[in-house]
Amino acid sequence: MTTQNTNATMEPLNFQLPAVMDSNFTPEDLADDMEGLQMSFQRIKIPAGGNLVFEIPTDDPDNPNYEKTIEGVLIYHHDANAYWPEGSEYDENTAPLCSSVDGKQGIGEPGGSCVMCAMNQYGTSSEGRGKACKNMRILYLLQSGEYVPIQISLPPTSLKPFRNFANQTFLLRCRPSYSCVIQIGLKKENNGGNDYSVATFRLLKNFEGEDLAQIRFYAEGFKEQIKLALKQRADMAKEQLDDGYDYINADSQPICSADPVYMPPTIDGDREALPA
Repeated sequence: MTTQNTNATMEPLNFQLPAVMDSNFTPEDLADDMEGLQMSFQRIKIPAGGNLVFEIPTDDPDNPNYEKTIEGVLIYHHDANAYWPEGSEYDENTAPLCSSVDGKQGIGEPGGSCVMCAMNQYGTSSEGRGKACKNMRILYLLQSGEYVPIQISLPPTSLKPFRNFANQTFLLRCRPSYSCVIQIGLKKENNGGNDYSVATFRLLKNFEGEDLAQIRFYAEGFKEQIKLALKQRADMAKEQLDDGYDYINADSQPICSADPVYMPPTIDGDREALPA
């Protein structure tokens, strides 16, 4: 285990936990009120072209903030897949032909089991050794003093660093992801022809005692809500495909299909196979 993941080397950190809401209502109690509504989050993308700063949306769309790192608690995370028509991978106005909210079952064309899908195999991308279907990991990161997490979509090239970090920091230490404060940064990689940006991860603080109980209460409630929301999105997408009509409303896209990141056609860092 690296030294950055030991308590002895962690930096002092004052993380403000969300106030616990006094509620006796379960997600099932709120299901009727949530029907027809979609949970939305502030979305942050891994930048293209080897850029080493995150673009943080603000109330003014024309004046975002820029940060080198993002800190918070990883409340929940899950797989997601999306397959766009060839040539439309970077068109933000084009919905994916097929998408999966859990990385297991695709809805659309070709649809079906993601693990068995031909588009989800290495070598099927028209631009290189990668997959035609874009594999992603969706992170819900709760920042200090906030009550609603931000959503970060990890592209294929950031999946291996995240998997290694999660194994070392959470699984091998028998701690859930919400039990720690982490920092997400960026580093530049090159695939032999183009620069691209890769997410980096660092453990900052472990929660213990009452703080751990408080964040656990929050995380368990949030996970139930997001799972319900994802199921509703998947059901809605399937119903729209089955009724014979075409839908062009961008809000009808699954919550975790992830907005396509615009990049020049020559930059394919997040479409190639993961670096060794």
